[in-house]
Amino acid sequence: MPLDNVLAEVDTQNLNNQTTEFSLHHAALSLFSDLSLEGVLKRIVRSSRDLVNAQNAALYLHDELSNQETFISDGMTREQVESILLPSNGKSLGEVMVDSSIGMRLKDISSPGDDDSRDSEKAIKSFLGVPIRAYGKTLGQIYLADKGDGAQGFTEKDQALIEMFSAHAAAAIENARLYKQVLMNEAELTQRNEELELIHTLTSAVSSSMELNDLLASMFDRVLTLFSAGSAEIFLVDESSGIFQLSYRTGDSQEIWEKGRFRSGEGFLGKIAGRAELSWTHDLQSLEGISKSVFGDGYGTIVGLPLIARGGVVGVTSLGFRGERKFGDRELGLLKAVGAGVGVAVMVTRLNRQARRLAILEERERIAMDLHDGSIQSIYAVGLTLDYSRMMIDESPEEAKDSVSQAIEGLDAVIRDIRAYILDLQPSRIRMSDLREGLSLLIREFKANSLVDAELQVEDEAILNLDQEIATALFLIAQEALSNVGKHARARRVWVSIRSLDERISLQVIDNGVGFDNKIEPGKLGHGLNNMAERARHVGGEFEVLSSPGEGTTITILTDKQKPRQDAKSTH
Repeated sequence: MPLDNVLAEVDTQNLNNQTTEFSLHHAALSLFSDLSLEGVLKRIVRSSRDLVNAQNAALYLHDELSNQETFISDGMTREQVESILLPSNGKSLGEVMVDSSIGMRLKDISSPGDDDSRDSEKAIKSFLGVPIRAYGKTLGQIYLADKGDGAQGFTEKDQALIEMFSAHAAAAIENARLYKQVLMNEAELTQRNEELELIHTLTSAVSSSMELNDLLASMFDRVLTLFSAGSAEIFLVDESSGIFQLSYRTGDSQEIWEKGRFRSGEGFLGKIAGRAELSWTHDLQSLEGISKSVFGDGYGTIVGLPLIARGGVVGVTSLGFRGERKFGDRELGLLKAVGAGVGVAVMVTRLNRQARRLAILEERERIAMDLHDGSIQSIYAVGLTLDYSRMMIDESPEEAKDSVSQAIEGLDAVIRDIRAYILDLQPSRIRMSDLREGLSLLIREFKANSLVDAELQVEDEAILNLDQEIATALFLIAQEALSNVGKHARARRVWVSIRSLDERISLQVIDNGVGFDNKIEPGKLGHGLNNMAERARHVGGEFEVLSSPGEGTTITILTDKQKPRQDAKSTH
């Protein structure tokens, strides 16, 4: 052969090899442009067919972890592949695939009798099967049928090319599987975090002093989001009548039930209240009293959740879901936990409300007794003194004058007592938007009611980033301390300060009054000192009182800016 022809043939061969390498490189890169497993498998089928110019292609994949099989076809059916691969020993396609660690290339598998039994245009004439392997295991196989451009069959070069491509395919499949697992783990982690946030909301609500509607809103907004519910209605039992009444509604539906009240055992929710068990139904048409609006909104599932506290049902929640919603064991367990948490929170809120009512009644009785035993009796005595003065004006003007002076002193004392009572009742009239503003209002009211000079000093650094609960506690402690000054100290001046001490802050209330000996007179200030100490302890602070007769009194509270976490372990 002439040298020029040899060189031309070599150049052509090199060019073909370069073209093949470029095609393989481009096909391999295309596999990693899609991170979804389904997208990767479709690209493998399409690219393997294009690499060797096959007319038909398919892919079989087996996942050992989930025991799931995937068959993706581009012109070939699973039956056609099985007719070629399945031997007479009864093995399945998956078993044949796993046993195959090498490729299979058949140049002509058609027979003269094929035209009599099937459409010759659909018959497979040549076949190439190449395993997809990774980590010493067979993941699946690539199947190619019928070489294009009139070629008789697939060549060794075709098989070698697809075998190289299958290595890239195995890497792309493993990458897609890992990505899918990452997404599943992220979704599960997000779900668990949302569940933990819901449980945290429930536990926080139990110890909070929120009003009932605010408490229900904070909890059920999270419930709707976490469970993808459309709406919720909460019915709470009236303790006196035993009737469950609609107390709160949230979500995007107008209403779930036509009536806003029911008794235990009555209807779907009443039966749930009677059994104290969670229940749900997809048969909304059979529910008596269901609102017609739920059908227009596409609802297909209604859940009844009992709210349980102390072994009894304090309410029932109705949750509406669009479509037929199914629940796993974990979701059912979480729903039951929600029912118990909300039930306890409702019970605690009701007990707090009863305690406040009882405290108001007790305070009214105390004020009435104090006024009757103190102020009213003093005013009566002043009246007698004035009456005596009137009779003595003519007979002894000087004595009458002294008697009037005594009456004036008596009235001044009564005024001081009444101002002290007014000071005790001031908290409900002061609304604190921040600690500095609240204390300023408190000092102003104190000065007006007690006629005692008062001074306030608040360092900016001390109240910066101060926890709201701690700020409220400091305000109430200062209020209690000023009330004691007004009632007992007989002080001419009082100083209130909030200062920053390293990482902590201090509140001090100092007066120049008569003072007392706390060891000898522990009950002189009633429950005031105990109340202040308890408030300080509740926010993790320290309380100290220093006083002695004639030396005034100093009350000091030292606390962190943020309340310690409830789950924090003691270091003592």
